[in-house]
Amino acid sequence: MEQIKKGVTIVSSGSATATQVLDNHDLSKIVDTSDDWIKTRTGIIKRHICANNSLSDLASQAAQKAISNAGLTPADIDLIILATSTPDDLFGSASQIQGSIGATKAVAFDLTAACSGFVFALITASQFIRNGVYENIVVIGADCLSRWVDWSDRTTCVLFGDGAGAVVCQASEVGDNLLGFEMCSNGKLNSALNLAYKGEVKNIGHNKQITQGGFGKITMNGREVYRFAVSKVPEVIEKALFKGDLTTDKIDWLILHQANQRIIEAVAERLNIPSWKVISNLSEYGNTSAASIPIALDEAVSQGKIRHGNTIAISGFGAGLTWGAAVFKWGSFE
Repeated sequence: MEQIKKGVTIVSSGSATATQVLDNHDLSKIVDTSDDWIKTRTGIIKRHICANNSLSDLASQAAQKAISNAGLTPADIDLIILATSTPDDLFGSASQIQGSIGATKAVAFDLTAACSGFVFALITASQFIRNGVYENIVVIGADCLSRWVDWSDRTTCVLFGDGAGAVVCQASEVGDNLLGFEMCSNGKLNSALNLAYKGEVKNIGHNKQITQGGFGKITMNGREVYRFAVSKVPEVIEKALFKGDLTTDKIDWLILHQANQRIIEAVAERLNIPSWKVISNLSEYGNTSAASIPIALDEAVSQGKIRHGNTIAISGFGAGLTWGAAVFKWGSFE
């Protein structure tokens, strides 16, 4: 039987961050840096760092809030997509979340695209809805990058924080609120932002060898990442707008991956989007990777900035290198 194509609505949000806060003054006691140096170069004042929280804990909290805010129960959820680069289990943490929140009929899987992860996961969820496969999907962006930070490297340890954000996407027979999207990758620039596996060759007998090891620490070429973001992010947003037959003046709110305030301002300027339309909470949370866009979204919804029917453009960019954008109207059809 042919499945009926359906539209996508993004109806609710939720978020959770680690309780431990590390501000710039704390960092100045760990590495050779200062509050002024960090604020001037990044816009970050503090970040939330996991101590007793697991990735699954934060993601589960964010998902439960989003489900509740949608007026649903976990039993209503058909699919959970967890965008993360830092799972509690290398085999994946989405199923842990499914079990934790009691989403008994939901299938769950992880998706890894680093700081672009939430955008990629949202677009992936939309395809299941549009093809009539699932009705209610939770999309989570969550990362605990503090696990992989080199706390002696002042160029990277000042950047990252931990957290989770989530949205509920629902099928609609009335219309489609996901107006346009675009995704891109360039593996030739992989070395610009990296968290690589490092192994050691070992003999296991009978002239056979294996490699065993673990992941190293985050390394980044800051100048390369800045150039990449400022060049490619405006372009990918414009492509997403074009697919939705929209122009930048139709955007009510712009939410970029919260990597660096200079990048956020430069992208907005290139798109001619006024600063009052740009949502930024980087100063409070730092770079939370896949969690940054949904945390900022949820905070803006909670504060009453984002309202039903607003047109929102989001863009993620980062390791891979990957980048993408999506444009959608907030809320269901009423």
